Amino acid sequence: MITFLVFHFSNAQQVNEIHASVSYLKQHHQSPKDYVLSKFKNHSVIFLGEDHRIRENVEFVNQMIPELYQNEIYNLGVEFGASEHQAEIDSLIQAPQYDETRIRKIMFDYHSGWAYKEYMDLYKAAWNLNKTLSKNAKRFRVINLSYQYDWSSFSGQKTPENMQKVFHKGNTEIFRASLVKKEILSKNEKILILTGLNHAFTKYRHSIYDYTSRNFVRFEEGYFGNLVYKEFPDEVFTIILHRPLYNYPNHLPYLVSPGNGSIEKIMSQLNNNPTGFDLIKTPLGNLRDNSSFSMGYKDFRLADFMDGYIFLKPLNQLSNCTIDEEFYPLIRQNWSEALKTIPDPTWVPKPASPNEYWKAIKDYSDVRSAYKDIH
Repeated sequence: MITFLVFHFSNAQQVNEIHASVSYLKQHHQSPKDYVLSKFKNHSVIFLGEDHRIRENVEFVNQMIPELYQNEIYNLGVEFGASEHQAEIDSLIQAPQYDETRIRKIMFDYHSGWAYKEYMDLYKAAWNLNKTLSKNAKRFRVINLSYQYDWSSFSGQKTPENMQKVFHKGNTEIFRASLVKKEILSKNEKILILTGLNHAFTKYRHSIYDYTSRNFVRFEEGYFGNLVYKEFPDEVFTIILHRPLYNYPNHLPYLVSPGNGSIEKIMSQLNNNPTGFDLIKTPLGNLRDNSSFSMGYKDFRLADFMDGYIFLKPLNQLSNCTIDEEFYPLIRQNWSEALKTIPDPTWVPKPASPNEYWKAIKDYSDVRSAYKDIH
């Protein structure tokens, strides 16, 4: 009886929260583009935290590039690109002709498995914009926020010595934060950053089980966004692009819908119209969330996680990026080089052949399969 009453009360709470959120969005609706641009009025660095290889997310950023420029935002930061190629990228997106072959090889050199056309098209969108500008106009830049890692000698054990060989330019989060400080904040410029969700954490501290810590939980604050926020708290805003979250450890299914499913229920009542909205000090930010990100927190809400939210489509309508078939010849012809950039064999065993690798790339891109059991 007590269990039933608790469930009934919890369900009634969710219904009330959904009703309040729907009412709020009816009065404060903004398109995703307008929402992002509005945040640049008071911030210099906007993080978009994505689930990788979602076509709609990358196309959304692609389509924003002309409007970013019109609003004096001249930089797009991307996780999937090596800074070693920055000078060449600057040159390529200002060249008279677009060199798709060279862009593909630059992407291959950073991550030989990142064979996704939409991510490479971000450079083309910048080139398309720049070719319309007058001779003396400031050019738009795509800034590669990573460097070329080397997994070729990794032995399978994550010791400091082994990982220093892989990440030979040091901690990747510190590297990225330092790059943004140097290229953007020190020059009083602005940047939109597309990166994986964890790298976009700012105020939120990711919780990890730790036997030696109080209550057996340690709160991390060393991610890319955390580091930028710590030094420039008034300059940074972080937005999650609608995606599933990891379920609480040892719970099934593996992926869950944000806000315990409330976001999808709210948006369905608004005809699933693409929308951007604040989480801080809004009914939507007050939505409870029991995903893995709530571990170690009491009464965890979405506003404890991110500043803002962008909904483009329901989870079951999101699609995977387009595989660039020209990547396979690169992998086959440069197999020894490809092996160097295949990340972390403790996640997925290193493939034994180009064919096996190509199959793994295609399997990973299957978003509909990955999202099929989300609750």
